[in-house]
Order: sequence, then C-alpha cells, then structure tokens
Amino acid sequence: MTSQRTRDRLIDRLERGLSLHPDVVQAMRVTPRHLFMDEAMASRAYEDSALPIGHAQTISQPQVVALMLDFILSDRTKPLNKVLEIGTGSGYQAALLGLLANNVWTLERIKPLYLRAKKAMAQLALDNVHVKLADGFDGLAEQAPFDAIVSAAAPEALPKRLLDQLGVHGRLVAPVGTETQTLQGWTRTVSGWDETDLGAVRFVPMLTGIDSISHD
Repeated sequence: MTSQRTRDRLIDRLERGLSLHPDVVQAMRVTPRHLFMDEAMASRAYEDSALPIGHAQTISQPQVVALMLDFILSDRTKPLNKVLEIGTGSGYQAALLGLLANNVWTLERIKPLYLRAKKAMAQLALDNVHVKLADGFDGLAEQAPFDAIVSAAAPEALPKRLLDQLGVHGRLVAPVGTETQTLQGWTRTVSGWDETDLGAVRFVPMLTGIDSISHD
C-alpha cells in the first residue's frame, strides 16, 4: 500500500515511540518513500524495515532514519544551513534532508544509484539537494564546514577528515563497525567532540572508489 493513510500510520507509530523532533515528523509525513523504490517493492514502502534497492544496497529502516535526523536537529537554536550526506542510496534520506536544511550535498559512489537519485530530486523539485558521484570517505572539503553530516554507510572506524569538516556545534551521525555496528553521534565543541551511542544497527559497509558499472 502506498497511500497517504498508510504512510501516516507508520509516521504516527514512529512519533509515539521515539518522541521525534516535529520537523522530522513533518518531513517524513510529506515525503513519499515508495517513489524511491522499484515498483515491485513499493507495496512494502511503509513497513518499518530496510528494503533492497539493487546494487547490494538498501533503503534504510524508517525508524533508524528518524533517529539519525532527530539527532542532528536536537538542541539546535539555528536552522540547518549546510548538510552533507554520505551514501545517497535511494535518495529518500537526502530528500528528507532537503526539507530540513537550506543546502544538502549528498555523495554516492554507485553510478546507477547516483543517476536515479538525481532524477528523483528533479521530480520532487528539491533544487537545494546537490547529488554528486563521489567517494564518501573524503567528504566534501570544498563545501565545509557543515552544520551536520549524516552517513548511510558504515566505516570500520569513522574517518577523522569527516569530523574535521563539521563546524563548531555541528553534529555528525554514522553507523560504525563491521560485524557489530553501533549508531554513533558526535557533536563538535570548541575544544573537541562529544560522543553519543544511539544503539545497535545494521548498515551496508562504507566502501572506497567509484563503481560505474554496478550490477544487481
């Protein structure tokens, strides 16, 4: 089912269970997750589960997406201006970020997914979401500092260069680990970083290099 009513039921459950920032709730309520999936999987779009999108990648579980977005918005006194996403994937989380921030740069290393995400952003008229074919390990230093960085792929250990691209009071959230992964949040302070453990998760690994001819 892909109706607004079905979407609302999912978002209502997430809101009750997680006490989410209202802007996250609204963004998820108006963003059609089924548009970021193959037609064969669209009927499952409003399950609270990760689902395959091809190329050995997944669209993340809505609950986990909500937690990540809630972390970068919590305790903020100013709007998000510049946000970086590592691992565009389907483009769903990038679209949500486009409703939460003035400017979003999202990096995808798999060319077919990059092309699909660019098309999705154009269809939704999200002109503030800039999709780039790039290796996420390096971040995007030319646009730093960022108010927030969100990774949808898990490195074995977080590359320090990503933390260095955060502005003071900026927040980064990423899954970290290999066989066992935890969702970690970092807040940059004047003197360093505060770290928050957001629980166990399971994400695809963060890989290096550009994959231009990826197959299912």
